[in-house]
Amino acid sequence: MSMDLTLEHKNRVRIALAEAFVDSWVDYAYMAEQVRPYDLKIVEDILYMEVAPVCFWNLEAAVPPIWTGFEDESLLSEIEKALSARETSPVQRIIDRLKIAWLRYSYGYIWKEILKNL
Repeated sequence: MSMDLTLEHKNRVRIALAEAFVDSWVDYAYMAEQVRPYDLKIVEDILYMEVAPVCFWNLEAAVPPIWTGFEDESLLSEIEKALSARETSPVQRIIDRLKIAWLRYSYGYIWKEILKNL
């Protein structure tokens, strides 16, 4: 049985999942431990619909600026801004739908690694 995902829990999940986008060794076992209590479909959606759209650029950069971790408050603020833009703009929803499909394809290995460690 999975736990309810309060905003506090959701933010912890977001912060843990963002670690997959730093330019250093990724501790998938730690990430799996952080998301284990929650519904995995919801966690996967948080990864690709909330965290990846904000963080993926770090892995796409020629010289990634983030290699020790994202700053928690800044990360959460950027996620909320992106979700708000998606909610208020029909054009942004279309753009994000395409971006999320690409992110699921390009970074599908992240979810597979998390699942291996559950």
